[in-house]
Amino acid sequence: MAEAVVTEPYPTVAPAQLAARYGLRAAGERPGVREYIRSLWAYRHFIVAFANARNVATLTTARLGQLWHVLTPLTNAAVYYLIFGVILGTSDRIENFVAYLCCGIFIFGYTSAVASAGTVSITANLNMIRALQFPRASLPLSVTITQLQQLLASMAVLIAIVLVTGEPPRLAWLTLIPLLLLQTVFSGGLAMLLARLGSKIVDLKQIMPFVLRTWLYGSGVFYSLTTATDNMPTWASTLLHLNPMLVFIELAREALITTTPPSHFSVESMWLVALGWAVVMGALGFFYFWRGEKEYGRG
Repeated sequence: MAEAVVTEPYPTVAPAQLAARYGLRAAGERPGVREYIRSLWAYRHFIVAFANARNVATLTTARLGQLWHVLTPLTNAAVYYLIFGVILGTSDRIENFVAYLCCGIFIFGYTSAVASAGTVSITANLNMIRALQFPRASLPLSVTITQLQQLLASMAVLIAIVLVTGEPPRLAWLTLIPLLLLQTVFSGGLAMLLARLGSKIVDLKQIMPFVLRTWLYGSGVFYSLTTATDNMPTWASTLLHLNPMLVFIELAREALITTTPPSHFSVESMWLVALGWAVVMGALGFFYFWRGEKEYGRG
């Protein structure tokens, strides 16, 4: 009678151990921070090309095309000048109110446009997200670059307005370069933060116009916030003056306009506040967006 052959069962190996042994990774797994930054840098050409394509595609069906990127803030400036400068008499209390107003509108409009486009940068590109593998932060970053390109074109118009209204060229104009760099870092971080929130809260895009309008009226775009808060408690006035958009606008005015209304903070303090906002929002937006990398385009 033949002896029964006893076979040892195959040793059980955990799926995680098998994946580690053969270098397999879960589909859609969130990469580490350093790896994610490296992948963004590797896709830098894609980000710029996508931004350029968005810029060219915007308003191509309009007769005046890309000119609307400049005409829109100028039209807003004309409307606000009529209401605040003429009807409410703000122009009588602020020297060179035209340049003062245009600085506020152009600088605020940049971050406002980034925030609006960043909110829908994920939901508006779901087909591409589901079809292609790339770092999703490329989308809100490309939105920021698109708006930066439009701002740079608008800045030439703003400088022309400043010159026409009697302001002399000054070396202080060069401070616009680091200022726009800080504002771009801030705006990029804000775009990434809102991109993730917008992918989770679909109705956020309906709420954003009201949020941005409130932000506009609280940023001293067409009036002096320092004068308006004279009768407020010091702590309340200081809190309102920590508004990042107010700081960016005030620094732009300090660079372009010779005589401006007194500010709550010194120029040096405003630069520190601007730097702080850029670092905080840039880091917060990036890490918040990175933590949701594997969620985008699913469900």
